[in-house]
Amino acid sequence: MDDLRINDDITIAAWELTESFARASGPGGQNVNKVSTAVELRFEAERSPALTGPMKTRLRRLAGQRWTKEGALVIFVQDTRSQARNRELARERLAELVRAALVVPKRRVKTRVSANQKRKRVDAKKKRGEVKALRGKIE
Repeated sequence: MDDLRINDDITIAAWELTESFARASGPGGQNVNKVSTAVELRFEAERSPALTGPMKTRLRRLAGQRWTKEGALVIFVQDTRSQARNRELARERLAELVRAALVVPKRRVKTRVSANQKRKRVDAKKKRGEVKALRGKIE
């Protein structure tokens, strides 16, 4: 297995990745009973020297249930009948996840509703209430 290149600066070494194969579920005829086409790609993210602390934190959040207690990221692919294609898909998905973790989210700037906007809102509500009140029975 080769190193996985994420971008110009980050490359995941081959020792950080582990692949295991299993029989895929679902349709596929006899092929499904004979060939182990499903791929489980395991990336030891917590021990990875390629990623910084904040990147690992963002990756953990993005990974969700795919993140293990040991700090590994597990990607399971059984989309195609070809083991080679499933391996490619797993590596692509890992690269996409890591690329998404590289993006630092923009800080949210707190804003306040202006007094004029509050006044306009209340005026609109009053006007609407008057319109509804005029729909009543005439005495």
